[in-house]
Amino acid sequence: MIGTRKLGIDLGTVNVVVYAQGRGIVLREPSVAAVSKPGRQIVAVGSSAYDMVGRTPDRIEISNPLRDGVIADYLVTEALLSYFVRRACGRLRVLQPDVVISVPAEATGVERRAAREAALAAGCRSSVLIPESLAAALGARLPVQEPFGSMIVNVGGGTAEIAILSLSGIVASRSLRVASIAFDEAIITYLRRQFNFLIGNRTAEHLKMSIGSATAPAGGEVVDIKGLDMETGLPSSMQIQSFQVHEALSDPLAELVRGVKSVLEQAPPEIAADIVDNGIVLSGGGCLLSELDTLISVETGIPCFRAEHPLLCVALGTGIALERFELIRRISEFD
Repeated sequence: MIGTRKLGIDLGTVNVVVYAQGRGIVLREPSVAAVSKPGRQIVAVGSSAYDMVGRTPDRIEISNPLRDGVIADYLVTEALLSYFVRRACGRLRVLQPDVVISVPAEATGVERRAAREAALAAGCRSSVLIPESLAAALGARLPVQEPFGSMIVNVGGGTAEIAILSLSGIVASRSLRVASIAFDEAIITYLRRQFNFLIGNRTAEHLKMSIGSATAPAGGEVVDIKGLDMETGLPSSMQIQSFQVHEALSDPLAELVRGVKSVLEQAPPEIAADIVDNGIVLSGGGCLLSELDTLISVETGIPCFRAEHPLLCVALGTGIALERFELIRRISEFD
């Protein structure tokens, strides 16, 4: 494998995606680690750890070190980064790469410093932070460096980053804790309250992606699921219909729409006109929810489109930033 001196990293709550200069996207794995309880030794990270979810003995716990797009467990995040950096650098592991890392635009100074320090501790020579919304817009090929208004809604795992951008800067933005994980949790809560039936995160995600919809479903699709009957305490199964999943998602979707509208209300008139003409672009894994683009378009009256590679936009944007010195200089001011 050819070594790499520069990396772009989408440090997401659910997945870490790595862009290597000259090679493109080289890694995409879950942001999880398996940790032994005595001594907190790292047992596995990434895909290997994800395969253990729900199946670990008492002595091992699954850690999600990133919450709402920022570091919640520094040591485990450092281990994750070290693993991804080693994998991406290939044969030139002795070289310490320069990295660009995405973080939420509203991350605090402490949270930004933790991301920088974790990268350095993981073996990186230098680290520059880029707002997640700017990275997503770059990866979606929006003309963010032009004197022209663009709007991105990046619905990730832990947060939704909503931003209007122009001249490589953020004109208006909001960061919401309403994204893929919140959608899954809403489905879990709905089934527990309505049917005393408990399911896990994987089952909730399966329901969301298979029959979930941001708008009222036209048909009556049904999915068989397995879980725990909370009345008997025994494993059981039941059928869930598409309209029930839609009902479960109604509250987080309403909050997301309110967030989009609140950012639009902050747009200066000329930039607002640009957005009306060219629409709103969706990125991130959360935008794969069926009809989310339709819902936002109907609620705002503005065309809404899904980016070509929604899962990779942020990482691709960090890669574009690696290649553009002037852009690096500007985002260093955010850093």
